[in-house]
Amino acid sequence: MTAQSRDGTGTEFSHWLRVQPELDSKLSKFITTNIDFLWMNYESGLWMLIEEKRHKNWPIYPQTKIFESLHKAINHSHYRGFHYVIFENTSPEDGEIYLKNNFGTTMTITRTELIDFLNFKF
Repeated sequence: MTAQSRDGTGTEFSHWLRVQPELDSKLSKFITTNIDFLWMNYESGLWMLIEEKRHKNWPIYPQTKIFESLHKAINHSHYRGFHYVIFENTSPEDGEIYLKNNFGTTMTITRTELIDFLNFKF
């Protein structure tokens, strides 16, 4: 049977999808994920995709593969990449902040550096 939502959230449709025997991921090989943020400055047109994780959790392998494929497929002059923002606990206010750029380097950043990142100053 397809795994249930790990965080207990979702819409009625997402819950419905998970219980359809014809779409069972073990049989059909379908996987799904969401993207937490499509972050855009509407004036400059710069944009990026951000996946947020809390409690030092990292995306699972299938999710990473989907995100990498999506990142490689995007060819847009204003696109600034796919990034993971990982919190030691739940937010920038209660622990370390980790930033992983475009599936490459992971670094610990400060709250100020996170603000700069979100302002496309990187």
